[in-house]
Amino acid sequence: MTTPKKHAVIFDCDGVMFDSRQANINYYNFLLAQFDLPPMDETEIHYVHMHTASESVRHIFQGTPHIKDADEFRMQMDYSPFVRDMVIEPGLKKLLRELKPDFGLAVATNRSNTIGEVLRVNGLDQYFDIVVSSLDVNHPKPHPESVFKILDFFGIAPEACVYVGDSKVDQDTCKAANVKLIAYKNRELGEYYNAVSMSDLLKKISSFLKKQPI
Repeated sequence: MTTPKKHAVIFDCDGVMFDSRQANINYYNFLLAQFDLPPMDETEIHYVHMHTASESVRHIFQGTPHIKDADEFRMQMDYSPFVRDMVIEPGLKKLLRELKPDFGLAVATNRSNTIGEVLRVNGLDQYFDIVVSSLDVNHPKPHPESVFKILDFFGIAPEACVYVGDSKVDQDTCKAANVKLIAYKNRELGEYYNAVSMSDLLKKISSFLKKQPI
């Protein structure tokens, strides 16, 4: 029988576990091209990095008659070519192996039907106890529902958990859930802790949890 974990670490996917900027650009530009629309501009690229696929489709297809068709098309798309464009963060697997014996590990992401394939192709699915996508909640981030679902899964309080994120959406999610944020490679979010690498992240996780009751 597995011993229940007293602490947990929640990871965002894009911008933390992966540099997925080019994958997102290629994915949504491919979708736009199917409807003979021009590629995204920089503002749209920034938007799709942080929001759900449905929200992103509505945003980049706004003002066109294709929103419903585009959303249906992307649900049927083969995401495999775009997984290859995602760059896994150096040291991530080593970090997960070191955390796994003592911490519950989770993913809270605004990705929808693509997160399972992303984790599987990169050999990461074995490390996580629970993965919560935008399809698993009624209200995606920045609503705290995904985090609450993970806390309930582990049976822990918010103070026994840290969330690793890189965006304002992650920051707002943590505030709403009363969970501490470790801002990854984004010092503008770091009112709690910042980390610039996976080895640095391990130190920050350990530093925070030493202040928590064991």
